[in-house]
Amino acid sequence: MTEEYRFKHIGALIRAFEMRYGGKPTIASRAPGRINLIGEHTDYNDGWVLPAAINYEINVVCRPRNDSLVRLVALDMGKESDFYLENHNRTDFLWLRYPQGVAVELQNRGYKLRGMEAVYMGDIPVGSGLSSSAAVEVAFVHAFCRAADIELSGEEVALIAQRAENDFVGVPCGVMDQFVSSLGRQDHALLLDSRSLEYQHIPINLPNVSLVILDTGVSRELAGSEYRKRRQDCEEAVTRLSTRISGIKALRDVTLEQLEENLDLLTSTQRKRARHVIEENMRTLEAAEALRNGDAAAIGRLMKESHISLRDLYEVSSFELDTIVEIAWDTDGVIGARMTGAGFGGVALALVHQDAVPTLYERVMQEYPARTGKEPKVFVCRAVDGAESALMEEVQVHSIWNV
Repeated sequence: MTEEYRFKHIGALIRAFEMRYGGKPTIASRAPGRINLIGEHTDYNDGWVLPAAINYEINVVCRPRNDSLVRLVALDMGKESDFYLENHNRTDFLWLRYPQGVAVELQNRGYKLRGMEAVYMGDIPVGSGLSSSAAVEVAFVHAFCRAADIELSGEEVALIAQRAENDFVGVPCGVMDQFVSSLGRQDHALLLDSRSLEYQHIPINLPNVSLVILDTGVSRELAGSEYRKRRQDCEEAVTRLSTRISGIKALRDVTLEQLEENLDLLTSTQRKRARHVIEENMRTLEAAEALRNGDAAAIGRLMKESHISLRDLYEVSSFELDTIVEIAWDTDGVIGARMTGAGFGGVALALVHQDAVPTLYERVMQEYPARTGKEPKVFVCRAVDGAESALMEEVQVHSIWNV
């Protein structure tokens, strides 16, 4: 575990654990956030997505107990609480629902857990669209399982984390975020079929190209309610189309030709939503092939088409996202840029020739505040391995964060 992104908060967490609980933690887990190169709002439509785990992550340190009490400190949020494993009632504290939901879902599947004392923190910006919630869930699946000597596959970890968010947190998300946090691979994107859960690791074959995150500084306040509306629009479109097209279960099953032939069945809003999903699936598969071939220009074109579709057809962009993406489009050396995540704020992703990163940084930091009144952040990321857990002595032996 020599890469600097792995368990990078371990020193601060161990010190906080000792101060709060006395003694040292015995287990550590980590789970990364993610960017999505392309394939937005397709996962809950049984479509394809092309995300990558990134070097911004959640770390957990913990020590098992011999009873059912789970004591938690969210260090970076300055919050602390506890719950008993047998208590499956949803807490009023949103931040606590993620680890508690994981514990509930593991027990619902028949696993016997142990209580624990835990401290966790991360550097994934909350509300940015980089999947901090999924990373918390995946990291705690690993922590609970390591504490109770439970072995799960990466796929099982992802599905448990997703179910916790759906059923306990109450967010009807698809499986993409948890899947790539669990199963990401260094220097690769992950092409995931959200229906079959078949996946391929696609090498990011783009020499001298950087993945640059453009943070609008706007939290995704509308994302939850509007996400549900978009999902409902898609489900209602499928219901209507299925009266003429046999065998369809999701928009993934509808071709563009079939949509054109049956537009009269749909409202104007449903037409736009369906067109985005169908075309975005096509773009995602094309982008995966372009990535394999190192065709940066094709990926850039597809990213731009994706953003325009998300702006005009799915209507999940925002003034701030459009502004920061347009600045990127107008900067020499930027191959492509698009909003990523649920939308209504959060971040955009740009593919940038390495020597053009400073220029993009300067333009965004100067022009974006002047046009929006908001303060942006710009940072380079890279694709990394997915989640893991380890005994603390293993982490300390290999981590650069020895204490």
